[in-house]
Amino acid sequence: ASSLQLQDWQPPFACDVDKLHFTPRIQRLNELEAQTRVKLNFLDQIAKFWELQGSTLKIPHVERKILDLFLLNKLVAEEGGFDTVCKERRWSKVAHKMGYLPGKALGSLLRSHYERILYPYNLFQSGASLLVSIACLLRLVNDEKDQEYKPHDLAQRQSVQPSEISTQTRRAKRMRSEVNTVSWIIIFCSRKTILLLFKTWRLFSLCHLQTTCPTPCFSIFTLHELQINQNSVVHILSFVDLYVCLVCGQGNEEDRLLLCDGCDDSYHTFCLLPPLNDVPKGDWRCPKCLAQECSKPQEAFGFEQAPRDYTLRAFGEMADAFKSDYFNMPVHMVPTELVEKEFWRLVSTIEEDVTVEYGADIASKEFGSGFPIKNGKLKLRPDEQMYFDSGWNLNNMPVLEPSVLTHVSADICGMKLPWLYVGMCFSSFCWHIEDHWSYSINYLHWGEPKTWYGAPAYVAEQLESVMKRLAPELFETQPDLLHQLVTIMNPNTLMAHGVPVYRTNQCAGEFVITFPRAYHSGFNQGFNFAEAVNFCTLDWLPMGRQCVQHYRLLNRYCVFSHDEMICKMASKFKDLDLVLASAVHKDMMIMIDDEKRLREAVRKTGVTDTVREKFELLPDDERQCTKCKTTCFLSAISCPCKPNELVCLYHAKDLCFCAPNRHQLRYRYTLDDLYPMLHALRLYVAPYDEWTSKVTDSLEAKETEKRGVMEFKSLIEEAENKTFPENDLFKQLQGVIVEAEKCASVNKSSIPISVQDLLHRVEDYQQRSEKALSDEMIDTVELQQLMDLSVGFNVELPKLQCLRERLEQARWLDKVHLAQSSPHTLKLDDMRRLIDSGVGLTPHPAVERAMACLQELLTISEHWEEKAHSLLKARPRHSLITLSAALEDKGDIPTYLPHDLALKETVQKARDWLQEVESVQSSAQQPLLETLVELVSRGRAIPVQLDPLSLLESLLADVESWKESVGETFQKKNPKCSLFELAAFNEARLKEMESIRSLQTTNRMKVLSDAECAEVKVCICQKPATGSMQQCELCKDWFHSSCIPAANVQDGEMPWLCPLCLRSERPSLETILLLLSSLERIPVRLPEGEALHYLVERAMNWQHRAKQILSTDELCFTLINSHLANQSWQGITEQIAATELEKRVAESSLFWSSLSNPSMVLLSPTNSGLKSPGSPTRPLADKPSATLPPPSGTPSLPFLLQDLSQDPPLQPCLRSPSSPSSTISDLNPSSNLKD
Repeated sequence: ASSLQLQDWQPPFACDVDKLHFTPRIQRLNELEAQTRVKLNFLDQIAKFWELQGSTLKIPHVERKILDLFLLNKLVAEEGGFDTVCKERRWSKVAHKMGYLPGKALGSLLRSHYERILYPYNLFQSGASLLVSIACLLRLVNDEKDQEYKPHDLAQRQSVQPSEISTQTRRAKRMRSEVNTVSWIIIFCSRKTILLLFKTWRLFSLCHLQTTCPTPCFSIFTLHELQINQNSVVHILSFVDLYVCLVCGQGNEEDRLLLCDGCDDSYHTFCLLPPLNDVPKGDWRCPKCLAQECSKPQEAFGFEQAPRDYTLRAFGEMADAFKSDYFNMPVHMVPTELVEKEFWRLVSTIEEDVTVEYGADIASKEFGSGFPIKNGKLKLRPDEQMYFDSGWNLNNMPVLEPSVLTHVSADICGMKLPWLYVGMCFSSFCWHIEDHWSYSINYLHWGEPKTWYGAPAYVAEQLESVMKRLAPELFETQPDLLHQLVTIMNPNTLMAHGVPVYRTNQCAGEFVITFPRAYHSGFNQGFNFAEAVNFCTLDWLPMGRQCVQHYRLLNRYCVFSHDEMICKMASKFKDLDLVLASAVHKDMMIMIDDEKRLREAVRKTGVTDTVREKFELLPDDERQCTKCKTTCFLSAISCPCKPNELVCLYHAKDLCFCAPNRHQLRYRYTLDDLYPMLHALRLYVAPYDEWTSKVTDSLEAKETEKRGVMEFKSLIEEAENKTFPENDLFKQLQGVIVEAEKCASVNKSSIPISVQDLLHRVEDYQQRSEKALSDEMIDTVELQQLMDLSVGFNVELPKLQCLRERLEQARWLDKVHLAQSSPHTLKLDDMRRLIDSGVGLTPHPAVERAMACLQELLTISEHWEEKAHSLLKARPRHSLITLSAALEDKGDIPTYLPHDLALKETVQKARDWLQEVESVQSSAQQPLLETLVELVSRGRAIPVQLDPLSLLESLLADVESWKESVGETFQKKNPKCSLFELAAFNEARLKEMESIRSLQTTNRMKVLSDAECAEVKVCICQKPATGSMQQCELCKDWFHSSCIPAANVQDGEMPWLCPLCLRSERPSLETILLLLSSLERIPVRLPEGEALHYLVERAMNWQHRAKQILSTDELCFTLINSHLANQSWQGITEQIAATELEKRVAESSLFWSSLSNPSMVLLSPTNSGLKSPGSPTRPLADKPSATLPPPSGTPSLPFLLQDLSQDPPLQPCLRSPSSPSSTISDLNPSSNLKD
């Protein structure tokens, strides 16, 4: 193929965007690729096989990927079959060939899947006996994780339509329609018994009747003929309802009888070998019907028509929306490389079904061409009138004078009349060559590019051979598959098998021309509009005749009759160009020779009857050979037994079985008619052929037989006198004369050096040039020196152009070698640029080898880069073993691959992380929490499945749970201190005391006078004080009794705290010990844990000292003094108590003392302007009392209480002696201590 763009040639678009409407084709991308379609056909057969058994095919997953059942079946067959593979234990070898990593024991898993899904099908296909085959048709047991396979066009491509699956049993479904469907009766008669066999809808019933029949007989009667009442028949059926199993011949256990949905044969489920466990749901086929259904050939593959009709505008909106949604970016920003890569990925997968639509082969005769035509609707400006008659207008090109198609009378759509193509992203045109191996030209009017792939004509048979070898199943049913334009194959696959493939992107305003028998394919990058047509030049004539012979072998229809066109041109030879007439003369000689040979062979077989027939007046379908579909023109054979059929002379024996003397030879011309036509044509072209022969001999003369310049000039004069066309041969002759005259002028000129010296230098230069050009290894330095030397010669050097081309090749090779010498900097884009720049170079073995190496390296690199990316992004993540094995299998790819480097870095990070975790686990010391958090954070960031990570996360969750438990034990709802600060109680206590004092001062300032009370906002509702009020012991703020939950108001001896100040009670020592016990099971060092250890040690120490004091006589004096103090304080007025209380609060830490002394209470003040009726008068617990000095050798009680007030908020196991409910027995330190 060749692409070109004409400068300043921009024809206006003539189609009406809104009125042009068409129905596109539907293309399912993964059905286009040959090898993928083979897999889909195989899976469809498997799905059909199990569908007929009432089961659904579900494809299992192995190693988180869908199992390739086709490859598994193929590899097992190559290894000798299921029995051989099992016997010789080759399942591991099969798993390795399928690409699974060794060491995972996947062989047994593959065997299980094969035996469950594929073995019954293969056993059935092998032609085993029906009963043996049915033995393997067990219910297809699927895993819940298996992916259900949806057959591709199963309803159209397979002959059996799937039915709905009933949830009830098979027998119940049958019996619903049996009552009123008796159709006929078969009577088997013997002398004493009549056996009535009633055939119902799906039921056989046998009735034995006593009779006296004289002779045995076999008859079929209807109910009407026997005069049997319908109701009596139904009664007989219900009375004797027997099913006959074809295996055991018995009709018992009818609930276990299977009736075939195809032929009504019966089988017991337990008579099958091995037996079926239960009745299959849905339709079920017996082995005989199954063999008939599965042996039906598949229908030829083709494209469906879309269900809706589009205008050009509507199709464009749909196409743009599809592409932008698919790539999640504007259509004009999607790179062509990305679209190309995604296209070949989609056509090669069976897991993704992407469907696109393609408006192909739209007749321009019906909807109008994109080029302007005369008498069309589009009116052109005067400066655009040239587009009407331009040869590049595809409406004109097929019928230009040099085109052979001018002499084909029929207007053939697609060949003589352009076809329109409206494409969208991923819509494709498959591998094909043009009809009759003609030229084609494609013009892209507007839109996004087309990507083309082309293979030269000389490798056409090689390409066909490769595709047949890689997908033989497709060509068995469709030998002319490549002529159907429905199959593609990856160019990389073809190049891997030695087929050269070239690619190009066709942009808007560019032409692409394909040459005779050049295979080409491609796809559209997005929404575009193209137009294409065929044309044939005189050099095509030999290829055209060869194509007809090829079509005859494939039994393919011809678009037109090649012989008819040649005869038509020969009959009007005077209107032909001499060059074209000469080519027609040569082709006609071959045609007449073949026709003479065939007619002689037919005459020898005995065909004598002949008749003239004007075949050109018959429609093409009435003059096609019945055997090879060739369009007959010169002759054909017919027979009276088949008046509507005929065959060409190549297949005279394939018409019928009648004797040859009954056949009739129908001919258009006799040989006597053809020879005069050939003779007249020869006379017309003889002078030109003679002149052509002389020119060819002169140009190809040897060194010793070269002609002079005058002889060449005489040939030019002869051509001008006889008005021969100025073809390539004439131009070549003119060029030789010009070169010779230049040499003569150099010889006559006065130059400082002699001509002889110049000739020697030129000859030496030529020798060096030939040597440099013939060397297999291209030397850039030598070529550059030769190019520099050529400047000094004042003559044209014949090898100069070759040297320029070779120098370009050398420089390109130097770039390739330079890039390959530094593989760590060679990027994929660099390789693509090198390949693109090397495509336009002149072919050379070194260039082709380098190009092949680059293409192979690029393919491998892209494949591995994509694989590395998928490994890194896989969910769930892959294990380190899998990633390491993938890196080992990759080998050394001398290219800079970002994802490969990221994968290596990930593997190294994972190894370092595992090593660090192992060192932490093996350490004698417990890790710090910070170390654990840092390890978990790093492990989550590594895209590898790390087994210790889940353990560390679980351990971290346990730590957080423990810290929450400690927080719930110590902290209030909105703490200002962290848990660790709270545990380190000293500093936290000072902070909180400072804030409490500040808050108390602020709240006291609220109450100034009675006049201002109405404006003061108090309580959680922030409203003035009214009604019954309650004052917080800690923050000194006032609250409405109605705003405070009843549960929070205490009438006992405990001080009242507002909801904002309320905090948790001091936990018991037992609770703390339980927390420490649970901490021991967590192998992590926590600062909070160490602080708790310290608190528990202080609490235990305090208890020990308290026990010593309680065991002394000092306690007795203290109790007596406390009792006397309580009695003396009862007579003090509320005014004095309130004043004293405020004084004491200002002097001591009421917050901590109130928490450590449960008997601390508060009197409602009466001098504050707030009235709180009903508030009880409560004794103050901190009234000073006389004390006796403690005995020597024991701790001082005040010092002990001072230590308790400085301890953290732990509830000691001793109760306060000032509590009214305290007794001497309560002071036993062992009453609340159990550890």
